[in-house]
Amino acid sequence: MTEKLSHHDDYSDDHIRAVLDRVKTIAIVGASADPVKASFFVLKYLRDKGYRVIPVNPKLAGQTILGEPVYASLKDLPEPPDMVDVFRNATAAAGVTEEAIAAGAKVVWMQLGVRNDEAAARAEAAGLTVIMNRCPKIEVQRLFHEIGRIGVNSNILTSKKTAPAKSFKKLM
Repeated sequence: MTEKLSHHDDYSDDHIRAVLDRVKTIAIVGASADPVKASFFVLKYLRDKGYRVIPVNPKLAGQTILGEPVYASLKDLPEPPDMVDVFRNATAAAGVTEEAIAAGAKVVWMQLGVRNDEAAARAEAAGLTVIMNRCPKIEVQRLFHEIGRIGVNSNILTSKKTAPAKSFKKLM
């Protein structure tokens, strides 16, 4: 017997592009100030692409990330975000989705590996668009041809080979 796929299993490029085109303000729930964390570089990338980003993390509330004030929760935001990007696990995504509905967001976007069908159904019943198990940074790069062969685009073309390091310490 084949399992029926939901509309959340396969988003068209046109649908994702339309969402990314209409969104201007993105609240990133689970934002980190640690530059090696995915939420940090997604926040930075989206900001650099012209989106207004709002970091949300109760542990960092009152601080700043990349010059942006961090809020404890979506209810503390001065205005509704267009989109809430969820950097939390699937269980926590339910509560974040409820906060997004209450905050007046238009889109709930659950990051790679995050899927909560019940939360998605509640959000859609409230009139929100939902995207799950995708990363907006990756989607912008993919849809606007910014991903190079190894997943990054340095905007530098070269045919010059880099020289190997002159020394290498062996681990013993």
